[in-house]
Amino acid sequence: MKKHIEKHLTLREKILENIRDAIVSGSLKAGSRVSEPELAERYGISRTPIREAFRQLESEGYLTVIPRRGAVVREFSQKDVEEFYAIKSILEGYAARRASEKLTEKELDRLQAINTRLSDLADHNDIKTFFKIHGDFHDLFIKAAGNEKLRELISNLVTHFQRLRLMSLSIHGRMKNSVQEHEKIIEAFRKKDGVSAEKLVRKNAEYGGKVLMGGTVSNAAMMHVDI
Repeated sequence: MKKHIEKHLTLREKILENIRDAIVSGSLKAGSRVSEPELAERYGISRTPIREAFRQLESEGYLTVIPRRGAVVREFSQKDVEEFYAIKSILEGYAARRASEKLTEKELDRLQAINTRLSDLADHNDIKTFFKIHGDFHDLFIKAAGNEKLRELISNLVTHFQRLRLMSLSIHGRMKNSVQEHEKIIEAFRKKDGVSAEKLVRKNAEYGGKVLMGGTVSNAAMMHVDI
């Protein structure tokens, strides 16, 4: 029974990974149908784990599940991108300002260790691991802000738009740029400069959206903010 459960979870994760990769790479275009029967046949499994995978991918912003039609790749408009990053910048900026008063030396050292790891991942162009560790950096200072409702709001928001965040970080040069932004944020935290920390974190989010819409880091240079 245990092996069956492990196999079920492994297949589900494989389906999730494959569909995410296909959407981010552009192999599956916005509006394309993702066939449940085809996936069931390809992996030699029942439709249950596929439906579970579809539900998770819908919650992450990759798919839209339509009754009697199945799953299609979700379409995002420029307005969707602008609104997501605007809200993200406000919420995370506020969290950074609050966190600057509360972060311990141990937590600041942890932020630095995470960013050092991110720098190494950027050098090796390991986008998948970078994306996961990048989330740890933001989660740490958001948690340190000490506002559970705020943390819950941000978590729900970024989960629903996970696809946009991954696509933004996938753009050439964005990972290394993100590491540089984090260094400035850590410096502001060490100085307990809440105003600068908030501005830098808001810039970080806004920059991510601009990069996504522009397609390159250089196109987003106009987002620079002097502190």
